[in-house]
Amino acid sequence: MNSVSAKIKINTSINASHVRYQILFLLFVITSINYADRATLSIAGTVLQKEMGFDAISMGYLFSAFGWAYVIGQIPGGWLLDRFGSKLIYGLSLFLWSVCTFVQGGLGFAHPESAFAILFFVRFMLGLVESPAFPANNRIVATWFPTAERGTATSIFNSAQYAAVAFFAPIMGWITHSFGWEYIFLFMGGLGIVLSAAWPRLMRNPKTHPRVNAAEIAHIQLGGALVDMDSKAKAVPVKLTFADIKLLLSNRLLLAAYVGQYAITALTYFFITWFPIYLVQARGMSIMKVGFVAAVPAICGLLGGLCSGLISDGLLRRGISLTGSRKTPFILGMTLAASLVLCNFVEKEWMVIAIMALAFFGKGLAAIGWAVISDVSPKQITGLTGGIFNAIGNIAGIVTPIVSGYIIVFTGSYDGVLIYVAAHAVLAIFAYIFLMGPIYRLSLKS
Repeated sequence: MNSVSAKIKINTSINASHVRYQILFLLFVITSINYADRATLSIAGTVLQKEMGFDAISMGYLFSAFGWAYVIGQIPGGWLLDRFGSKLIYGLSLFLWSVCTFVQGGLGFAHPESAFAILFFVRFMLGLVESPAFPANNRIVATWFPTAERGTATSIFNSAQYAAVAFFAPIMGWITHSFGWEYIFLFMGGLGIVLSAAWPRLMRNPKTHPRVNAAEIAHIQLGGALVDMDSKAKAVPVKLTFADIKLLLSNRLLLAAYVGQYAITALTYFFITWFPIYLVQARGMSIMKVGFVAAVPAICGLLGGLCSGLISDGLLRRGISLTGSRKTPFILGMTLAASLVLCNFVEKEWMVIAIMALAFFGKGLAAIGWAVISDVSPKQITGLTGGIFNAIGNIAGIVTPIVSGYIIVFTGSYDGVLIYVAAHAVLAIFAYIFLMGPIYRLSLKS
């Protein structure tokens, strides 16, 4: 009997389709465009400062406009995902944020006195309509991937933020140099609009996808994938109680995950806002050169991100606990990320890039937070839990650009900015070691 069961298991494994990897590739592409759209302003920033007369503090507030709305939209975005499903809400989000990106290309026609207000508003709207994206990624991965593959899947879509810079920064630098900064927004916005038109045909849940076979569904479902999450037949309206909300806002496991996400997001926003301007203003590089140089740390971040999930899931398969498997790459990665402060003590360009590459490899290695949330979220409200997680984390998207702008103006240097950002990595390490505790799936009390 045991040999028959083993034979069935082997045949199931051999015959299983692998559509989940196609879904993951789609998430990777969309997330790359998502982050590239956020980074457009940093590439155009130096030219905009000159043409529109923006100082560092003004740029800090412009960079933060996205973050304000992104944070505000997280919890409503998570609720919309739980209520209407990932396919509809994510598709609308992709289309709307692409329109917002495209519209920024018309800023050159605005009067300099009104340009700040217009750009702030459009960036605010960009953040608002992008807010469901990462909770949606989290829900889709929880739907399509078993627990033992979830760390790798999460790290792949999360590493798209580095792929976005590695691939799109040189293109955007070339576009700015050859045609003007306005065309960055037109190019990226148009790309997203085209992809949003194809989205309805590309995204399905596991049980309705035409290319998924029963063996793959059995594999992912037995492994812990929530395959019925977006099924209308299974959908049951969730009535949250005060105790449920208290759980999401006071559980030490979640609190540590929130702190870790806040810290890693501070590094992210330094990279996609001030980092290119730092290379121009503090290190004397041209915009064209920055587009290519910024790709080096991004590629290292991408490699770190891929290693993060592979290491985490590899440890899990070798019998290491879920807690140890998720915490190990995070702690190691944030230790390396803190090394970016060493840029304050070197002069040569290659040394600055090498240190940044090491730091962003570490940041990528630490990008396991979404896997933790997939592992621990109450299954009825994964969208809402992911929304809260991303909302708290992205407060750093508001604070970091603004604080950095004030530090630059009042000190006349970027040294304090690097110290400020590196301190977040140390904070995250303490949160995961001393606050988080064991990792397990939470249950609603109601």
